[in-house]
Amino acid sequence: MVGIEAFLILVLAIGLVRVPSDLTIHIPPDLKSGAKVQPNDPSPANVYAFAVYIFQQLYRWPTDGATDFSHAIYALSSYLTPFYRELLISELESKAKRGELAGRERGMQELPGQGFSEERVNILKDGVWVVVVDMALSETVKGMAVKRKTIRYPLRVVRYDVDRESNPWGLALDGFASTGPTTLDLEESGD
Repeated sequence: MVGIEAFLILVLAIGLVRVPSDLTIHIPPDLKSGAKVQPNDPSPANVYAFAVYIFQQLYRWPTDGATDFSHAIYALSSYLTPFYRELLISELESKAKRGELAGRERGMQELPGQGFSEERVNILKDGVWVVVVDMALSETVKGMAVKRKTIRYPLRVVRYDVDRESNPWGLALDGFASTGPTTLDLEESGD
């Protein structure tokens, strides 16, 4: 009897050692119909939410684009692939040379009624998605509106589980899909 108990304790101990100490579960926001989730497997709703949030923060310049844009690139670097970070740094440098950042304030918000739907998240392959986001962009310089437009951004999102401390999502923006951003008419933005 003692031998059986010792054997069971050994089996349980081995099982406990093999259990992961850190597990990420992505819970979709709408659970009305229930959800089947797998560890470390983000749902399309989570991928969409990540893309919108990080992209919106990247292009939010509350006081001065000359400092806010570079600060955002640095602050969000854990959520950007090295490839996309280099593209953003190049964009920052070229906009600065053309004088397009100094004194410029920018805000972006998701178009009302154009939020998440399954059709807005396309799986290219395991761990690679294209997320289609419709945003309203507004820019001012010294309080004067200089730009107001609606733009469709096809954002490329990749699994990027490099540093859980600085990027708990395990995802990163990797630039735009091959088509790139397109300007929308408000009537055109409805899916």
